[in-house]
Amino acid sequence: MPQPVCSVSLDLDNLWSYLKTHGDAGWDSYPSYLNIVVPRVLTFLRQHDASITWFLVGRDAADPAHHPVLRSIVAAGHEVGNHSFHHEPWLHLYTEAEIEAELVNAEDAIERATGERPTMFRGPGFSHSPTLLNVLARRGYRFDASTFPTFLGPLARLYYFATAKGLSAAEKEKRKKLFGKFRDGFGKLKPYFWNTRSGPLLEIPVTTMPVFKLPIHLSYVLYLAGYSRWLAKAYWALALRMCRLFRVELSLLLHPLDFLGRDDTDRLSFFPAMKAPNAPKLALAAELFVMLKRHYRLVPMGVHAEMIQARHGQRLPVTTG
Repeated sequence: MPQPVCSVSLDLDNLWSYLKTHGDAGWDSYPSYLNIVVPRVLTFLRQHDASITWFLVGRDAADPAHHPVLRSIVAAGHEVGNHSFHHEPWLHLYTEAEIEAELVNAEDAIERATGERPTMFRGPGFSHSPTLLNVLARRGYRFDASTFPTFLGPLARLYYFATAKGLSAAEKEKRKKLFGKFRDGFGKLKPYFWNTRSGPLLEIPVTTMPVFKLPIHLSYVLYLAGYSRWLAKAYWALALRMCRLFRVELSLLLHPLDFLGRDDTDRLSFFPAMKAPNAPKLALAAELFVMLKRHYRLVPMGVHAEMIQARHGQRLPVTTG
Protein backbone atom coordinates (compact mmCIF):
# COMPACT_ATOMS: atom_id res chain seq x y z
CA MET A 1 0.00 0.00 0.00
CA PRO A 2 1.29 3.51 -0.76
CA GLN A 3 2.18 5.69 2.20
CA PRO A 4 -0.50 8.16 3.31
CA VAL A 5 0.29 11.82 2.81
CA CYS A 6 1.43 14.39 5.35
CA SER A 7 1.45 17.98 4.16
CA VAL A 8 3.90 20.17 6.05
CA SER A 9 3.73 23.93 6.48
CA LEU A 10 5.55 26.59 8.47
CA ASP A 11 4.05 29.88 9.64
CA LEU A 12 6.96 32.29 9.30
CA ASP A 13 6.00 34.45 12.26
CA ASN A 14 8.77 36.94 12.96
CA LEU A 15 10.12 38.16 16.29
CA TRP A 16 8.18 41.43 16.10
CA SER A 17 4.87 39.61 15.49
CA TYR A 18 5.22 37.54 18.67
CA LEU A 19 6.15 40.63 20.68
CA LYS A 20 3.20 42.53 19.19
CA THR A 21 0.68 39.81 20.04
CA HIS A 22 2.13 39.54 23.55
CA GLY A 23 1.86 43.30 24.03
CA ASP A 24 5.59 43.83 24.53
CA ALA A 25 7.30 47.16 23.93
CA GLY A 26 9.64 47.55 20.97
CA TRP A 27 7.75 45.39 18.50
CA ASP A 28 7.13 48.42 16.27
CA SER A 29 10.84 48.66 15.46
CA TYR A 30 10.25 45.31 13.72
CA PRO A 31 13.09 43.21 15.18
CA SER A 32 13.72 40.13 13.05
CA TYR A 33 15.36 36.72 13.22
CA LEU A 34 14.57 35.72 9.62
CA ASN A 35 18.24 35.71 8.58
CA ILE A 36 18.90 33.15 11.33
CA VAL A 37 15.86 30.91 11.16
CA VAL A 38 15.20 30.65 7.42
CA PRO A 39 18.63 29.23 6.48
CA ARG A 40 18.44 26.92 9.50
CA VAL A 41 15.04 25.55 8.48
CA LEU A 42 16.10 25.20 4.84
CA THR A 43 19.11 23.14 5.93
CA PHE A 44 16.90 20.97 8.14
CA LEU A 45 14.40 20.35 5.32
CA ARG A 46 17.15 19.57 2.85
CA GLN A 47 18.57 17.00 5.25
CA HIS A 48 15.13 15.34 5.43
CA ASP A 49 14.37 15.69 1.72
CA ALA A 50 11.18 17.63 2.46
CA SER A 51 9.43 20.37 0.49
CA ILE A 52 6.88 22.36 2.45
CA THR A 53 4.62 25.41 2.32
CA TRP A 54 5.81 28.58 4.03
CA PHE A 55 3.08 31.05 5.06
CA LEU A 56 4.70 34.48 4.83
CA VAL A 57 3.73 37.70 6.60
CA GLY A 58 3.22 40.59 4.20
CA ARG A 59 4.89 43.18 6.45
CA ASP A 60 8.14 41.20 6.34
CA ALA A 61 7.87 40.67 2.58
CA ALA A 62 7.38 44.42 2.11
CA ASP A 63 10.82 45.12 3.63
CA PRO A 64 13.48 44.95 0.87
CA ALA A 65 16.03 43.86 3.49
CA HIS A 66 14.17 40.54 3.75
CA HIS A 67 13.89 39.89 0.00
CA PRO A 68 17.08 37.80 -0.37
CA VAL A 69 16.22 35.41 2.47
CA LEU A 70 12.58 35.08 1.33
CA ARG A 71 13.67 34.41 -2.26
CA SER A 72 15.88 31.63 -0.96
CA ILE A 73 12.73 29.78 0.13
CA VAL A 74 11.32 29.64 -3.40
CA ALA A 75 14.77 29.00 -4.87
CA ALA A 76 14.97 25.88 -2.69
CA GLY A 77 11.76 24.55 -4.27
CA HIS A 78 9.25 25.38 -1.54
CA GLU A 79 5.75 26.87 -1.83
CA VAL A 80 4.69 30.20 -0.32
CA GLY A 81 1.30 31.13 1.10
CA ASN A 82 -0.33 34.21 2.61
CA HIS A 83 -0.26 34.64 6.41
CA SER A 84 -1.85 38.14 6.32
CA PHE A 85 -0.05 41.50 6.11
CA HIS A 86 -0.02 42.74 9.72
CA HIS A 87 -0.18 39.35 11.48
CA GLU A 88 -2.95 40.28 13.89
CA PRO A 89 -4.65 37.23 15.44
CA TRP A 90 -7.82 39.30 15.80
CA LEU A 91 -8.37 39.16 12.03
CA HIS A 92 -11.90 37.88 12.72
CA LEU A 93 -12.75 41.43 13.91
CA TYR A 94 -11.85 43.02 10.55
CA THR A 95 -14.48 44.39 8.20
CA GLU A 96 -14.74 42.99 4.68
CA ALA A 97 -12.90 46.01 3.25
CA GLU A 98 -10.12 45.63 5.82
CA ILE A 99 -9.77 41.92 5.04
CA GLU A 100 -9.60 42.62 1.32
CA ALA A 101 -6.85 45.19 1.86
CA GLU A 102 -4.99 42.83 4.21
CA LEU A 103 -4.97 40.06 1.61
CA VAL A 104 -4.14 42.24 -1.38
CA ASN A 105 -1.30 44.07 0.37
CA ALA A 106 0.21 40.77 1.49
CA GLU A 107 -0.20 39.20 -1.96
CA ASP A 108 1.54 42.14 -3.61
CA ALA A 109 4.39 42.22 -1.10
CA ILE A 110 4.98 38.46 -1.23
CA GLU A 111 4.97 38.46 -5.02
CA ARG A 112 7.51 41.30 -5.13
CA ALA A 113 9.73 39.54 -2.60
CA THR A 114 9.58 35.99 -3.99
CA GLY A 115 8.22 36.15 -7.52
CA GLU A 116 5.26 33.96 -6.46
CA ARG A 117 1.73 35.26 -5.83
CA PRO A 118 0.16 33.28 -2.97
CA THR A 119 -3.21 31.54 -3.35
CA MET A 120 -3.08 29.60 -0.06
CA PHE A 121 -3.99 31.18 3.28
CA ARG A 122 -3.64 30.62 6.99
CA GLY A 123 -4.88 33.20 9.46
CA PRO A 124 -2.54 34.38 12.22
CA GLY A 125 -3.39 32.61 15.44
CA PHE A 126 -5.89 30.44 13.47
CA SER A 127 -8.13 33.49 13.20
CA HIS A 128 -10.92 33.19 10.64
CA SER A 129 -14.48 34.35 10.05
CA PRO A 130 -17.27 33.89 7.49
CA THR A 131 -16.30 37.26 6.02
CA LEU A 132 -12.67 36.19 5.59
CA LEU A 133 -13.67 32.87 4.02
CA ASN A 134 -15.95 34.65 1.57
CA VAL A 135 -13.20 37.06 0.49
CA LEU A 136 -10.75 34.18 0.06
CA ALA A 137 -13.23 32.34 -2.17
CA ARG A 138 -13.96 35.49 -4.17
CA ARG A 139 -10.25 36.09 -4.72
CA GLY A 140 -9.75 32.57 -6.04
CA TYR A 141 -7.74 31.06 -3.19
CA ARG A 142 -7.07 27.35 -3.55
CA PHE A 143 -7.72 26.61 0.12
CA ASP A 144 -7.78 27.95 3.66
CA ALA A 145 -5.79 26.28 6.45
CA SER A 146 -6.86 28.32 9.49
CA THR A 147 -8.94 25.87 11.51
CA PHE A 148 -7.39 24.20 14.55
CA PRO A 149 -9.76 21.58 16.01
CA THR A 150 -8.71 21.34 19.66
CA PHE A 151 -10.40 21.74 23.03
CA LEU A 152 -7.33 23.45 24.53
CA GLY A 153 -7.81 26.94 23.07
CA PRO A 154 -9.25 28.43 26.30
CA LEU A 155 -6.36 26.98 28.33
CA ALA A 156 -3.84 28.49 25.91
CA ARG A 157 -5.62 31.83 26.28
CA LEU A 158 -5.47 31.64 30.07
CA TYR A 159 -1.71 31.01 29.90
CA TYR A 160 -1.34 33.88 27.43
CA PHE A 161 -3.09 36.41 29.67
CA ALA A 162 -1.11 35.15 32.67
CA THR A 163 2.16 36.01 30.90
CA ALA A 164 1.10 39.11 28.92
CA LYS A 165 1.47 42.04 31.29
CA GLY A 166 0.52 45.67 30.82
CA LEU A 167 -2.17 45.21 28.15
CA SER A 168 -4.66 48.06 27.90
CA ALA A 169 -8.39 47.40 28.05
CA ALA A 170 -8.62 47.88 24.28
CA GLU A 171 -5.78 45.41 23.68
CA LYS A 172 -7.40 42.84 25.96
CA GLU A 173 -10.67 43.24 24.09
CA LYS A 174 -8.97 42.47 20.77
CA ARG A 175 -7.35 39.40 22.25
CA LYS A 176 -10.30 37.94 24.18
CA LYS A 177 -10.91 35.23 21.55
CA LEU A 178 -7.28 34.29 20.92
CA PHE A 179 -6.68 30.58 20.23
CA GLY A 180 -10.36 29.78 19.75
CA LYS A 181 -13.15 28.27 21.82
CA PHE A 182 -13.73 24.92 23.52
CA ARG A 183 -16.27 24.00 20.85
CA ASP A 184 -13.56 24.21 18.19
CA GLY A 185 -12.52 20.77 19.44
CA PHE A 186 -15.61 19.33 17.75
CA GLY A 187 -14.37 20.56 14.36
CA LYS A 188 -13.49 18.21 11.53
CA LEU A 189 -9.98 16.76 11.19
CA LYS A 190 -10.36 15.73 7.55
CA PRO A 191 -10.64 18.26 4.68
CA TYR A 192 -14.03 19.73 3.78
CA PHE A 193 -15.53 22.63 1.85
CA TRP A 194 -16.79 25.88 3.27
CA ASN A 195 -19.99 27.04 1.62
CA THR A 196 -19.40 30.80 1.21
CA ARG A 197 -21.40 33.46 -0.60
CA SER A 198 -18.71 33.43 -3.30
CA GLY A 199 -18.71 29.66 -3.74
CA PRO A 200 -16.98 26.63 -2.19
CA LEU A 201 -13.58 26.95 -0.50
CA LEU A 202 -11.48 23.95 0.49
CA GLU A 203 -10.46 23.82 4.15
CA ILE A 204 -7.46 21.74 5.26
CA PRO A 205 -7.48 21.77 9.09
CA VAL A 206 -4.30 21.75 11.13
CA THR A 207 -4.20 18.16 12.39
CA THR A 208 -4.74 17.36 16.04
CA MET A 209 -4.82 13.90 17.62
CA PRO A 210 -8.00 12.02 16.68
CA VAL A 211 -10.57 11.54 19.48
CA PHE A 212 -8.60 13.54 22.06
CA LYS A 213 -8.05 16.56 19.78
CA LEU A 214 -4.72 17.30 21.44
CA PRO A 215 -2.27 19.44 19.47
CA ILE A 216 0.52 17.68 17.64
CA HIS A 217 2.44 20.73 16.44
CA LEU A 218 6.15 20.22 16.75
CA SER A 219 6.01 23.10 19.25
CA TYR A 220 3.86 21.10 21.67
CA VAL A 221 6.03 18.02 21.42
CA LEU A 222 9.15 20.11 22.08
CA TYR A 223 7.37 21.60 25.08
CA LEU A 224 6.77 18.10 26.46
CA ALA A 225 10.47 17.35 25.93
CA GLY A 226 11.20 20.02 28.52
CA TYR A 227 9.79 17.55 31.06
CA SER A 228 10.76 14.25 29.46
CA ARG A 229 12.31 13.46 26.12
CA TRP A 230 10.87 9.95 26.39
CA LEU A 231 7.38 11.36 27.01
CA ALA A 232 7.66 13.66 24.00
CA LYS A 233 8.62 10.83 21.65
CA ALA A 234 5.92 8.53 23.09
CA TYR A 235 3.31 11.27 22.59
CA TRP A 236 4.44 11.78 19.00
CA ALA A 237 4.35 8.04 18.30
CA LEU A 238 0.84 7.82 19.76
CA ALA A 239 -0.34 10.75 17.65
CA LEU A 240 0.98 9.16 14.45
CA ARG A 241 -0.58 5.82 15.38
CA MET A 242 -3.97 7.45 16.07
CA CYS A 243 -3.89 9.31 12.76
CA ARG A 244 -3.15 6.09 10.88
CA LEU A 245 -5.89 4.25 12.78
CA PHE A 246 -8.48 6.90 11.89
CA ARG A 247 -7.13 7.35 8.35
CA VAL A 248 -6.26 11.00 8.87
CA GLU A 249 -3.77 12.45 6.42
CA LEU A 250 -1.73 14.88 8.46
CA SER A 251 -1.43 18.60 7.98
CA LEU A 252 1.60 19.22 10.20
CA LEU A 253 2.34 22.77 11.31
CA LEU A 254 5.83 24.07 12.13
CA HIS A 255 6.87 27.41 13.63
CA PRO A 256 10.18 29.30 13.66
CA LEU A 257 10.51 28.73 17.40
CA ASP A 258 10.82 24.99 16.73
CA PHE A 259 14.23 25.82 15.28
CA LEU A 260 15.33 28.53 17.73
CA GLY A 261 16.42 28.41 21.36
CA ARG A 262 17.23 30.65 24.29
CA ASP A 263 20.75 31.02 22.88
CA ASP A 264 19.28 32.71 19.78
CA THR A 265 17.07 35.27 21.57
CA ASP A 266 16.07 36.01 25.15
CA ARG A 267 12.99 38.03 24.19
CA LEU A 268 10.63 35.08 23.79
CA SER A 269 11.02 33.34 27.14
CA PHE A 270 7.23 33.50 27.64
CA PHE A 271 7.09 30.54 25.24
CA PRO A 272 7.83 27.45 27.35
CA ALA A 273 9.91 25.63 24.71
CA MET A 274 12.09 28.75 24.32
CA LYS A 275 13.67 28.02 27.68
CA ALA A 276 15.69 25.25 25.98
CA PRO A 277 18.85 25.83 23.91
CA ASN A 278 18.67 25.35 20.17
CA ALA A 279 20.85 22.24 19.68
CA PRO A 280 18.75 19.69 21.63
CA LYS A 281 15.55 21.03 20.06
CA LEU A 282 16.96 20.54 16.57
CA ALA A 283 18.20 17.07 17.45
CA LEU A 284 14.78 16.02 18.74
CA ALA A 285 13.01 17.59 15.74
CA ALA A 286 15.24 15.47 13.49
CA GLU A 287 14.26 12.31 15.38
CA LEU A 288 10.58 13.20 15.11
CA PHE A 289 10.87 13.74 11.36
CA VAL A 290 12.54 10.37 10.94
CA MET A 291 9.64 8.75 12.80
CA LEU A 292 7.14 10.69 10.68
CA LYS A 293 8.71 9.65 7.38
CA ARG A 294 8.49 5.97 8.30
CA HIS A 295 4.72 6.20 7.93
CA TYR A 296 3.94 9.27 5.79
CA ARG A 297 5.01 10.78 2.49
CA LEU A 298 5.78 14.46 3.04
CA VAL A 299 4.40 16.99 0.53
CA PRO A 300 3.70 20.74 0.45
CA MET A 301 0.14 21.81 1.14
CA GLY A 302 -0.52 22.80 -2.47
CA VAL A 303 0.29 19.28 -3.61
CA HIS A 304 -1.93 17.88 -0.85
CA ALA A 305 -4.81 20.13 -1.96
CA GLU A 306 -4.46 18.90 -5.55
CA MET A 307 -4.56 15.28 -4.37
CA ILE A 308 -7.65 15.96 -2.23
CA GLN A 309 -9.45 17.59 -5.16
CA ALA A 310 -8.47 14.79 -7.54
CA ARG A 311 -9.67 12.06 -5.16
CA HIS A 312 -12.84 13.66 -3.83
CA GLY A 313 -13.83 16.48 -6.17
CA GLN A 314 -16.95 18.10 -4.74
CA ARG A 315 -17.86 15.03 -2.68
CA LEU A 316 -16.23 16.31 0.51
CA PRO A 317 -18.46 17.42 3.41
CA VAL A 318 -19.76 20.99 3.19
CA THR A 319 -19.93 23.38 6.15
CA THR A 320 -21.50 26.82 6.07
CA GLY A 321 -18.89 29.53 6.55
